[in-house]
Amino acid sequence: MGDLVDRLVSGLPEAAVAVDPDVVASYAHDMAGFCEAGAPAVVVFPQTVEQVQHVLRTATELRVPVVPQGARTGLSGGANAVDGCIVLSMVKMNRILEVDPVNRLAVVEPGVVNAELSRAAAAHGLAYPPDPSSWESCTIGGNIGTGAGGLCCVKYGVTSEYVLGLDVVLADGRLLSTGRRTAKGVAGYDLTRLLVGSEGTLGVVVRAVVALRPVSAPQLALAAEFPSTRSASDAVCAVMAAGLVPSLMELMDATTVRAVNAMARMGLPESTKALLLVAFDGPAKQDELAVVARLCREAGASEVVPAEDQAESDLLLEARRLSLPAMEKLGTTMIDDVAVPRSRLGEMLDGVAAIADRHRLTIGVVSHAGDGNTHPVVIFNASDPDETARARASFDEIMGLGLGLGGTVTGEHGVGLLKREWLARELGPVGLELQRQIKAVFDPLGILNPGKAL
Repeated sequence: MGDLVDRLVSGLPEAAVAVDPDVVASYAHDMAGFCEAGAPAVVVFPQTVEQVQHVLRTATELRVPVVPQGARTGLSGGANAVDGCIVLSMVKMNRILEVDPVNRLAVVEPGVVNAELSRAAAAHGLAYPPDPSSWESCTIGGNIGTGAGGLCCVKYGVTSEYVLGLDVVLADGRLLSTGRRTAKGVAGYDLTRLLVGSEGTLGVVVRAVVALRPVSAPQLALAAEFPSTRSASDAVCAVMAAGLVPSLMELMDATTVRAVNAMARMGLPESTKALLLVAFDGPAKQDELAVVARLCREAGASEVVPAEDQAESDLLLEARRLSLPAMEKLGTTMIDDVAVPRSRLGEMLDGVAAIADRHRLTIGVVSHAGDGNTHPVVIFNASDPDETARARASFDEIMGLGLGLGGTVTGEHGVGLLKREWLARELGPVGLELQRQIKAVFDPLGILNPGKAL
């Protein structure tokens, strides 16, 4: 380890290399449960592209694994350390290098926090639409690594649709530039899309060109109470079949609603079995909400409450953003991320409820209902071995349920350590082998985030 640290310090400021055991241990894992983490040898905090290149060259020469990290808000174990690795924390590369209102793009370093980019874009009348629930703390580099989504993706899309180009340091220290700054471009293989969602297994993102769009008008929302998750799912299908394009459509089950009320005293209706939040931001938003209200009632809603103004709409959206933190107050959580076709959403929710009953567990579900992305949250007592085993079994059954309904094991959180076995089932042997071959081209020694995803 002494040689490793000496080699790193030779090309980095001494303060950028952390070896204190307590500091190093604090960077061992992200926020995922049920994921083992190794003991890093060292944590480095580069501030320039050249410093990242130095770290990767050193790692290649010494055959030391490298685990890239952002804010460690991930939920799949994709940023977890392996024994003896270099943890490469990108949080100090956090500059917004350019905001270009003519070409509607921004150039940012990976440590820029999502909300900070949004605020910088807003100063130019522009917006960066991908908005994960952790947008006040998660970084653009982490969003790119996992292919993150968010609350407004039903209308505006996910991270991969906004990344135009990347600068990436490869395992051997070479700098690769992909993509473009133009509105269109189809030259060569789309390496940019390949790198988005690759979880640091192919290279380390050091700069990103991201698309911006004109800022949207304020959203107007409604909340609809339903006597069952199935009737709420029927309403979701009816809204989409009607050709409407909401800017947000989120579903919270009864467990989630109660948890949010307990934590934030928001006064959400605890009599509901499912609360559907729908918002529009277009010029006809009041008329569109009226149509949604009618469709919700036809699907069996017991109550439909339109927000009177933007303040009430923002309050409803804040309730949704608080869902996961609120459920974490109930016990140890394992957070799933399973996306299914919208038409199978009701079956997914009913299936999760049956799994919860079978394993005698509390499982709350919050969902980006407009795009079929569900987040079942398994709540358990980690000090109880039997309950922990049942939680793990329920997680696997939820994965299997999603695949059986024609879905995918992750819509936005990534694979990481948590879902490696399930990725293999989803891809099949041919797909898995091709992906491993691609990995070997980018990282022939296998030192980049080893053991993750594949």
